Amino acid sequence: MKILGIDIGGSGIKAAIVNTENGELLTERHRIKTPKPATPNTVSKVVKKMIKYFDWKGAVGCCFPTIIVDGQCKHHGNLSKEWLGVKVNEIFEKECEENPFYISNDADLAGIAEINLGAGKEVKGKVIVITLGTGIGSGLFYDGKLIPNLELGHIYHTNGEIIEKFAADSTRKRENLSLEEWAKRLDIFLRHVKILHTPTMYILGGGISKKYNEFKNHLTVDVPIEVAKFKNNAGIIGAAIFASKKGEK
Repeated sequence: MKILGIDIGGSGIKAAIVNTENGELLTERHRIKTPKPATPNTVSKVVKKMIKYFDWKGAVGCCFPTIIVDGQCKHHGNLSKEWLGVKVNEIFEKECEENPFYISNDADLAGIAEINLGAGKEVKGKVIVITLGTGIGSGLFYDGKLIPNLELGHIYHTNGEIIEKFAADSTRKRENLSLEEWAKRLDIFLRHVKILHTPTMYILGGGISKKYNEFKNHLTVDVPIEVAKFKNNAGIIGAAIFASKKGEK
């Protein structure tokens, strides 16, 4: 099945048409900068531009970078506070008119791609997918089943600050940290999550995962780590798979 997948992030909004059977991108990925401020009005207009760019007529799967329950935003995350309580699928459908939208948390959907077709396929036990970007996303799967909206990036770290402000990839860039300095921060996070959840495996995604071989030796956590097979496209692919399955019901 062909589905348009859209991945809304704190810095960029990316999309492509996906073959949901094998995860192949059937088009080049198209990216538009996330508008500032990222309000429901400004983001929905970018989503409409994506629909027009791909001349897409059918269902759309969409990653959203915060807690989503039945299509409703329960926390604004790194976007505008105006999102709180908004039914994201409804506002996108109003803007785009002819397209049904299926919305869920970005890390959960990236995880769906990896569990169904990627690094976590057929892995038993507890798998935690970590996406590293503007924030830290996290998806929890047990024997392949999604437990939604984990939000490990919001664990408190020091002085009332959440840990994604300490260890996200955006922090590495903002503070001009070396990969070694940043990886040691990531290691603190992964070791703490191990205590909380005893995962069978971590899957690391997000753009920085492409550099895993350059920083892996600075990670000491004794949990197997795999790089996301689909790397920074996992969200797009997982969103498409999610929409295809929801559309079948």
